[in-house]
Amino acid sequence: MTIRLKSLRKGRRMTQENLAKILHISQTTVSKYETGEAFPDLETAVKMADFFGVSLDDFIVR
Repeated sequence: MTIRLKSLRKGRRMTQENLAKILHISQTTVSKYETGEAFPDLETAVKMADFFGVSLDDFIVR
């Protein structure tokens, strides 16, 4: 499982730090999500999908 976080973030011309502040997580956590080192819990994944205006299915690539 991977998430489309990096492409969605870059599409909005945001830095990892900007996104981290909005989501109240660390920049390191955003980086780990983007590289696949870690995965967000369901609540955080829903929050991110909502922020980017995509469905959870579209956010998570199986």
